[in-house]
Amino acid sequence: MSRVFVDTSAIYALLVVEDDRHDQAKSMLASLQQEPVSLVSTSFVVQEATALLQARIGILAVRTFHQHVVPAIEIEWVESVRYERAMLALLAANSREVSLTDWTSFDCMRQRGIDRAFAFDTHFAAQGFTLVS
Repeated sequence: MSRVFVDTSAIYALLVVEDDRHDQAKSMLASLQQEPVSLVSTSFVVQEATALLQARIGILAVRTFHQHVVPAIEIEWVESVRYERAMLALLAANSREVSLTDWTSFDCMRQRGIDRAFAFDTHFAAQGFTLVS
């Protein structure tokens, strides 16, 4: 079974009907569900998606996310070693463009041999990962 990493950008697009990429995200998820695929993400993505949904949409969206989306994803908890590698990568990049959450995502994908991302964030492609289409 292949694994696909799930990013905040895809989670937000799936849950927010008003998002410009909502229909595309739904279609992409339906396509993924036709494959033998395991969805993977990190605790940092869960935190980031929760904060974004809470601030922009409200607590009902957070509840929906935690009751219906999170259980469908294998969550890898970011421990101190992964955090340190991601922080070093962020500092080495010397850029404001890519977040610490993204660097932890890239590290998780590399460590687990995941090459595809369900994401709308082009930083994944820039890091050599394939975006689900």
